[in-house]
Amino acid sequence: MDFLWLFTIYTIFLIICISAFCFLSARSRSSLDSVFHRAEKALSFLLPPWLQRCYSSYTRSGVFVALHLILDALVFAEYTWEVFDYCSELEINRLFLLLPYTLITANLFFFYKCCVTDPGVVTKQNEASRSQVYEYDEVLYHRHEQCHTCRLTKPARSKHCSVCGYCVQRFDHHCVWVNNCIGSLNIGYFLLYLFSLTLTVFSLAAVFAVFLLQVVLLSHMMTAAYVDSDGREQIMSIAVIIQHLFLTFPRIVFTLGFLLILILLLGGYGSFMFYLALTNQTTNEWFKAKRLSSTVLYAGYSRGLLANMQEIFQPHVYYKKGR
Repeated sequence: MDFLWLFTIYTIFLIICISAFCFLSARSRSSLDSVFHRAEKALSFLLPPWLQRCYSSYTRSGVFVALHLILDALVFAEYTWEVFDYCSELEINRLFLLLPYTLITANLFFFYKCCVTDPGVVTKQNEASRSQVYEYDEVLYHRHEQCHTCRLTKPARSKHCSVCGYCVQRFDHHCVWVNNCIGSLNIGYFLLYLFSLTLTVFSLAAVFAVFLLQVVLLSHMMTAAYVDSDGREQIMSIAVIIQHLFLTFPRIVFTLGFLLILILLLGGYGSFMFYLALTNQTTNEWFKAKRLSSTVLYAGYSRGLLANMQEIFQPHVYYKKGR
């Protein structure tokens, strides 16, 4: 069917695009860096300088922040102006319909906090105090190691971010979606941002799915029949029902497909980030530990589940204890 081919191409395109954006949002300098560098170099011959500055992954830019907000606006515009009205007519529970608005409000708050909160920048003024928070393990972090760019002694668990241009305490990664590093002082907001975003997307997908299911049940599509191109009567199959829904509600079906793919990607990435939080690891440390020789024993910084969570969600209290 033409619709199935179109929807398959659309799904593959979404997976590729969202996966690339998720990779960029948590990228750590690696061997794949050269691939992006070559791609950006090739695009530099085609794009004007002002546009190159917007898309470059080596410089801070608010383009992904704007894209994030635009995607939110487009999805909720479709939800408000079409799905919400249809569901109201079908007398679907009003609290169920209002839940996505509550969740997106919380999500935008955590998104804002991720964008503006100091991630734990190490400066000449706080270099000494930050160096007392974590002990040097002499495996990943070595005493008296210098940052040649910032010209200061790097505290344990810190890393220089080449995008932001400074060292960050408990550096996790640089996230292009919030245009900020994720470090000791905003990792809690970032986890809450991921959690609330996943719940928001899930609630939206649930409302979309309930609406389409109601349409199918009320129109008795499951027991209906149609006449095919050869003049034979056929029972409605799932593929035919989906095609009919697409032809009737094209934007709703496409948006639901986008939301379902986003749930899978956010769920996987969010689960990985919460695993790191529970074990008191950062993305940077996880990648570094994987590259260690099997003869090297890396103990890590885990101090137990409750203490690990307190370190993330009450960093200022933990910093006072560590001094």
